Amino acid sequence: MEKGDAAWSETPVRIPPLAREQWTDAAREVFAFWGEPGAWENGSRTNSQMVLANHPPLAMAFNRFGKHVLIDNTAPAWARELVTLRVAWHMKSQYEWHYHVGYALNLGMTLEQIADVSVGPDAGSWSELDAAVLRCVDDLWSRSRVQDATWAVLAEHFDTQQLMDLIFVLGQYVMLGWALAAFGVQLEDGVDPIGFDLTTRAGLVPGTRLKPGESEQWADAPL
Repeated sequence: MEKGDAAWSETPVRIPPLAREQWTDAAREVFAFWGEPGAWENGSRTNSQMVLANHPPLAMAFNRFGKHVLIDNTAPAWARELVTLRVAWHMKSQYEWHYHVGYALNLGMTLEQIADVSVGPDAGSWSELDAAVLRCVDDLWSRSRVQDATWAVLAEHFDTQQLMDLIFVLGQYVMLGWALAAFGVQLEDGVDPIGFDLTTRAGLVPGTRLKPGESEQWADAPL
């Protein structure tokens, strides 16, 4: 594997970002959903939203669910990022990996721990709970079932709503990863993509990233 290039097998663009001449009010609602300043007038900075805006009813339904998964979720944020990163690794989803590495770093996860997400639940750095979270992803990915032993550890730490939320995080990012791959959604122009070796294509060390709404400046950071 070359430095900063995780050997992505990208699909060519199949559904492009919505062209400006097709921007209806319904499409602009999609652009503005996450609260980006100026998005109603200028479009979203993210290609995922600009592609989803080709189908506003679907996009808004997905965004409302996505807001629950990303922001309003009852499961601990650390566990959610472990799930999302492991899903992205399994799917080789460049788009998901690039953004969620920064989210995980912002939670205090180290680059060494993020690297161990690629190794999986048997890496030496994990607590019993973290290993169970990662094993839950692997169980569902490989068998479409969660082993009893995995579930028992999760149930010791999470209540019913947290368990439900955690499973839906996994499902949401698998669904999103499929969509991004099938549609050929590319990272935005000027982005220096983060590889699974945790360097960027330019050889830089990844930095933290804020989720929508985490501060008033969350949308001002470089993509």
